[in-house]
Amino acid sequence: MTSTIPAVPEQMRASVLTAANELAIENRPVPVPDADQVLVAVAAVGVCGSDVHYYREGRIGDFVVDGPLVLGHELSGRIVAVGSGVDPARIGERVAVEPQRPCGRCEQCRAGRYNLCAYMEFYATPPIDGAFAGYVTIQSDFAHALPDSVSDSAGALLEPLSVGIAAIRKAHIVPGSSVLIAGAGPIGIITAQTARAFGASVIIVSDPIPERRERALAYGATRVIDPMTEDVVGLGVNAFIDASGNPRAVDSGIRAVGPAGYAVLVGLGSPTMTLPVEHIQNLEVSVTGIFRYTDTWPLAIHLVASGQVDLDALVTGEFGLDHVREALESDRDPASLKSIVHPNA
Repeated sequence: MTSTIPAVPEQMRASVLTAANELAIENRPVPVPDADQVLVAVAAVGVCGSDVHYYREGRIGDFVVDGPLVLGHELSGRIVAVGSGVDPARIGERVAVEPQRPCGRCEQCRAGRYNLCAYMEFYATPPIDGAFAGYVTIQSDFAHALPDSVSDSAGALLEPLSVGIAAIRKAHIVPGSSVLIAGAGPIGIITAQTARAFGASVIIVSDPIPERRERALAYGATRVIDPMTEDVVGLGVNAFIDASGNPRAVDSGIRAVGPAGYAVLVGLGSPTMTLPVEHIQNLEVSVTGIFRYTDTWPLAIHLVASGQVDLDALVTGEFGLDHVREALESDRDPASLKSIVHPNA
């Protein structure tokens, strides 16, 4: 396998965010893997809403872009070199990258909640560069081997699928559960598919855009609702998952949850919201958020390889590294769902 891997160059191309709405192609040194790392030639990178926020606004909440930054954290590729502590037999493997580097030593890491590591280095989160580049390094344990049945694009989209898995786990979805999902964008659609894979029997998706509602029906939803004309309050679902970030959707969604149910906030719209505390208290609704994910890639790979979740069908645009701007702007088209950048194409 290693004989088919081309020699690693000294330089690579990267798309760099230099200021809000400003991108530049730069030549940069190819990173050298540490002892516990692998070097990955990037094959596919999904465009995330967070990339778009950084591109247009230069910040997401407390995370502020204060210098040049390479965006992109949903990625797959092929291992082309390894550090001294990694088995060289891994060279040549196709992998999906879990784009985070926890310290492994803090209290949260030791408790198994490495997504909450206070010293986390997460791809494309200032000041850590992401994957709109030819090569990246990552700890070997966070480069997950892909079976041949999972495409490069699907491998990249295991990252947003991991968000869906984390949300479904928090929502305690089991066979026969009912769930309301607010928002039929990429995360909402992926979460609907994940809910179906977990056995939910009632999957209601709410979105004001007709095209998005129709799309949700094709990807796991058993019912769709136009929140502009229909009220979800009182549905009595076992769980509500917000993938919209809309304060009104959050308020009504929580009111849709029945006794001892769960509300999971995924979308980030406003840093503060008014919640229906009386409903939460009287019905003992558990309200929580999610921040990234922990230990989701093995399950994500299984869901895609087994055909329970279709990620390839979500790809609505593909772009080279010279066209990252177009990829980031593609969300303005209501028909767009997931755009993929191929840095080495």
